[in-house]
Amino acid sequence: MTEHPTSSLDDVVHQRVRLGILAVTKEARRVEFTFLRTTLGLTAGNLSQHLGVLEKADLVTIDKGYEGKRARTWIQLTKAGKKALHDEIATLKTLIHQLEGGEGKTDPGPAAAPAPG
Repeated sequence: MTEHPTSSLDDVVHQRVRLGILAVTKEARRVEFTFLRTTLGLTAGNLSQHLGVLEKADLVTIDKGYEGKRARTWIQLTKAGKKALHDEIATLKTLIHQLEGGEGKTDPGPAAAPAPG
């Protein structure tokens, strides 16, 4: 029996907000905290917590500095972060392909019940 694609989803990356952080940051290469907060519709505290998880997993770097006299926090993907996002997207594509009737379906075996209808 083939492993189901969902078993390859990364719990750190797959969480909606963290996936959003990684996606927006990849698009921008380097993104400012306030931009992320606004784009994803988060509170500063919520965003900080998710960034902490991603930083601990070495998926992002967080740099604090100044732009003029204003304090700024910049977020950037690490090499591991780029790979984790790439792998997550590849897994999601595999899952979508499978659900849309593509090749490589998981064999449900004799214990699977037919769908009602």
